[in-house]
Formats: sequence, structure tokens, C-alpha cells
Amino acid sequence: MSSPAPIAISLGAYARLVRSNPNFRRLWIAQAISEMGDWFYALAIYNLLLELTGRAEAVALAVILQVLPQSLIGPTAGVVNDRLSRKQVMIVADLARAAIVLCMLFARSPSTVWLVYPLLFVETLMASFFEPARSAVIPNVVRPEETTIANTLSATTWSFDLAVGAMFGGIVAAWLGRDAVFVLNALSFLGSAWLIWRMHFAEPHLNATPFHVRELVSLAPVMDGMRYVMRDRRLFASVFLKAGVGILGSSFVLLPVMGERLFPLRSFAPDPHRASVLAMSVLMGARGLGAILGPLATAQWAGIDLRRLRWGSLLGFAMYGAGYLLVSQAHGIELACFGIMFAHAGGSMVWVFSTTLLQMITEDNFRGRVFAAEYGFLTFTIAVAAFLVGFALDHGVHPQRVALYTGLAAFIPIALWSLALGGWRDENSSSTSK
Repeated sequence: MSSPAPIAISLGAYARLVRSNPNFRRLWIAQAISEMGDWFYALAIYNLLLELTGRAEAVALAVILQVLPQSLIGPTAGVVNDRLSRKQVMIVADLARAAIVLCMLFARSPSTVWLVYPLLFVETLMASFFEPARSAVIPNVVRPEETTIANTLSATTWSFDLAVGAMFGGIVAAWLGRDAVFVLNALSFLGSAWLIWRMHFAEPHLNATPFHVRELVSLAPVMDGMRYVMRDRRLFASVFLKAGVGILGSSFVLLPVMGERLFPLRSFAPDPHRASVLAMSVLMGARGLGAILGPLATAQWAGIDLRRLRWGSLLGFAMYGAGYLLVSQAHGIELACFGIMFAHAGGSMVWVFSTTLLQMITEDNFRGRVFAAEYGFLTFTIAVAAFLVGFALDHGVHPQRVALYTGLAAFIPIALWSLALGGWRDENSSSTSK
């Protein structure tokens, strides 16, 4: 099947897509406000745990509970998103997350801090239904030649929210308190649900196999999805791309600890608590800024060319490895921030390119299961990386040694993806056939 004529990717193209497509505009704004709230809230959670427990492993457990349930519920989430309205799935997930976040207000002391963990677990289950649905509906609301533009805008929005949300989330938590952060995040989910409710678009997958409740516990649709993925080695390899990015899950634990132990900004805030929170914000903000710049700088080059999307992913893996090797040698927060920016620019490239690849080569009625599987592999890798980092930090390994190991770990996806690329001939750049 030949592809549509590619369109030029520029700042004007992003603006035209948002301005001319009301469905995508609402989905994009919903993403922007809910993810901004998420980053406000994540930093507050990590700081709360470090303050009340004093252990990096407490943060690692929080990260694991934010990601691992997505691996466990992934098959069910995929079936639900391929059988029910993805719009309705997103709305229900948003409303549930608003209620869950408000319950975080009850975790106020060492005796109640345990509440954080089950609440994070349930919130993550809701995200496991929402995220595959959002990825799956993008091809239903934009033209095929606009998928790279839409995915780049979505990825850079996530990164912008990380940069700004982490920065201002630290400021809000330091001066207004964590309760304000939790309330703001709950409101962001309500706003997202309202915007998605206003979307109107076709969902072709609803005309396929009807949904039966028994499918929630049946392995048949899951096995159908597995057979679909495994019959095409290109699709099979591409499903694992984001799992390689999951190694950077170490940063969720590593950067807050580096901010607290290595680079507290005492010149800006003499109070140790505020100095640590501000340093965490700066490091997480550098991560977000890098993740913005990576896709913006490379999206026009890659476009919807399968060959460039695949080789660009290999470059992204190399960039995040080199970035964390630089962080491991940094003597000040400035060089650490540069290394973090470079690393996450590469990781964000892989994210955008892998999403576009899967949207281009996956049939609509399987898209929910494919993205749920991809998300499950990603979150499992993040959980493993976060656990190993938290364990290492609490058993005396220096944070910069952990950064060194993170950089070296990039050689794993580099080697595996190189083998995958060598296993097939690159398609003609103008073809999107599987």
C-alpha cells in the first residue's frame, strides 16, 4: 500500500493541525492539562516519601506502583480498548483518577504514608486503560500523513509538561504545600474528561467483534492479538522499542535523590527541604526540556519514512546512553542538566518514532491490544529499573555510579535493535506496507 504524500513538518504544521482539527485539539489540550497536573503531583509524592521515610527504596516502590500494574492489566486493557468506545474508556479513567488523587490528602504522617501505595496502584490501573486508548484514537482523528506531527506534538507536550510541571510543581509544593498540588491534579483530570466528552469521531473498531464480559477473563482475544503481532517480525520487534526507553525509568528515582544529596540549591533556598525540592525540580525540568527538543529537531527528517523512523530510534538509544555517561562525570548541576537533556532528547525520539511506526503498521481493530502490549513491556522495564536503582542507592552505591550503569545499560537496546534492523531489508521509504 503506498503512503499518502508527506507534508512538511514545521512549527506552522503543528499550529495548523491544532487550529483546524477540533477533535485533536481537545485531545491535545486534555493531555496537556492532565499531564501538567501529573508532574506537579509526582514530585510532591516523591518528596513526601523521602521526607517521611528517608529511603530511596520508598520512592522506587512508588515508581514501581505507578508502572508495574500496567504490565499486569495490559492484556485486559487492550481487549477493552478494542471492544468498547475508547472515548468512553478515557472519560471513565479520568473521573476515577480525579477521585483517587484527592484521597492522597489523607497521607499526612509516617503512620498514614502507607496510603500512598494502594492509591498509586489503583490510579495506575486507570492510566493503563487511558494511555493505550489515547494512542489508538490518534489515527482516527488525524489524516494518515499527519500522524508524525500529531505524535511529535503529543510527545513534546508530555515533555513540556514535565519541564514546566516539575519546575513549578516544586515551587508550589515548597511554598503552598502538597495539598494544593493534589487538588490541582484532581482538577486537571476533571478538565481532561470534559474535553474528551466534547470530542466527536468515528470508532471503526466498534463495528468489528462485539464485546462480551467474559472476554475480560478469557485468553482468546489476547491470544488473537499475540498471533497478530508474531506473524510479522517487523511489528513484533517494534512493539519492544519503548521497553528499551524503559531503562530510563531509573531517572524517576535517581534524579530526586541526586537533587537531595548531590546538588541542593542552597544559594536559592537556605532551608534544606526547599533547597532539595528546587534541585529536584531543576533536574526533572532538564529531563523535560531535552525530551521536547529531541522530537522537534528530528520529526521533519523522519516524517513517515519507515526506514528513517527505525534508524532514528537507534540513534535515540545511543544518545540516552551517552547522556547518562556524561551525568556520571558531572561535578555540578549545570553539566548534569546538560547530560540529562541530551539523554532524554534521545529517549523522546525513540518514543515518537516507535509510536508512529506502530500506528502505521497496525490494523485499527488490533491497535488497542498492540499499544497495551507495548505499554506493558515499557512499564515492566521501568519497574525493574526503578527497583534496581532504589536498592542500589540505599545500599551505598553513589548516585553518579548509578548514572554510569544507566548509560552502559543503553547498549542492551542498541544491540537488540541493531539485530532487528539487520534481520530485514528496509522498505522503500515511500511504502507503509508491513
